[in-house]
Amino acid sequence: MLIYTNEKPYGCDVCQKRFRRHGHLKSHMLTHTNEKLHRCDVCEKSFADSGNLKKHILTHTKEKPHQCDVCEKRFAQSGHLKTHILTHTKEKPHQCDVCEKSFSRSGHLKTHMLTHTREKPHQCDVCKKRFSKSGNLKVHGLTHTKEKPHRCDVCERCFAQSGDLKKHTLIHTKENPHRCDVCEKRFRTGGNLKAHGLTHTKEKPHRCDVVCEKKFSEVGHLKRHMLTHTKEKPHRCDVCKKMFSRVGHLKRHMMIHTNEKPHQCDVCEKRFREVGTLKRHMLTHT
Repeated sequence: MLIYTNEKPYGCDVCQKRFRRHGHLKSHMLTHTNEKLHRCDVCEKSFADSGNLKKHILTHTKEKPHQCDVCEKRFAQSGHLKTHILTHTKEKPHQCDVCEKSFSRSGHLKTHMLTHTREKPHQCDVCKKRFSKSGNLKVHGLTHTKEKPHRCDVCERCFAQSGDLKKHTLIHTKENPHRCDVCEKRFRTGGNLKAHGLTHTKEKPHRCDVVCEKKFSEVGHLKRHMLTHTKEKPHRCDVCKKMFSRVGHLKRHMMIHTNEKPHQCDVCEKRFREVGTLKRHMLTHT
């Protein structure tokens, strides 16, 4: 009979991280050697772990073998199903020891803890900028490579991140899948719903610790506010070299060079560069 304990007898000689199983240690060691022994036969992408390769294969087969018993939504990975189930149970088993905020995922708790420690362990090899999340570093890396591997099948617009493509696709489908439980208003993205939820709770958990102690409901608003103190303009136009404090301002500016007008009037089909201009135009029809 197997007895499970919290003991972790296998230690990594490089970073001292410990593991319960020797196989887990062996897989971990590949993160230091950068060795990727497992290759996909379809696209030839390589992986350090055979399990990651198996998960990747599902992106080609489109297979989703794991189904939610509540809403029948299907998932490629059992872990994704487990996380999804928490949206039905509203369970948040992972609690922060500092501020007692609770999270449904352990990964979200780990990320949250960095807001207390101010730690940014992930560094860009090109410009040395540091990030608290590895995912943010990966996204940042695309600003150097200019790679946009994700393309919209409808308008052929390309995106650096698959998540941005998914959000963009909702523009074409007009779908707003995220609904507020208080006022039933619907939103295109989960992030927009979360931000909206704070208008009901009046909660402003993000505070400017550097200068003025002003509080904000969204971390993005705090980051933009911080630039008013630092006067930093980190976003540069590759065409005319003009600098901007916000990436959104840069994106709008880039449309001047590309002459792109992504927002179309459903009545007369006239196109506009900014959604605000489209909204004002719509009033001419009413």
